[in-house]
Amino acid sequence: MNNEVQTNENNVQGRIDQGAERIKQATSDAVASSKEKFDRAADRVEERVHHATDKAAHAANRASDKVSEATERGREAYDHARERADEWLEEVREYVREKPVQAVAIALGAGWLLGRILRR
Repeated sequence: MNNEVQTNENNVQGRIDQGAERIKQATSDAVASSKEKFDRAADRVEERVHHATDKAAHAANRASDKVSEATERGREAYDHARERADEWLEEVREYVREKPVQAVAIALGAGWLLGRILRR
């Protein structure tokens, strides 16, 4: 009988060992599957972050281009206005050289009118 108990005990231990191996294998499979899923999710997140970064950089570059264009247009408008002011000033100087008495009379009249307006 001792052999029979020994055999039963060996069978039980064998089944316990087999069960433990199945549990370890199932755990390893579950961990491996979880790692794969996590890696795929991380890859998707990384791809989306890269895509969003590219879009943000593109938008920033476009904004920078627009600012440069606006700056250039502003510079051109300033240059044009300055040229016009210089031309007008030269015309005024020429008028004063040609007609100094009339220029003084106009300046006095404009000063008097401005004084009346500002006094109110």
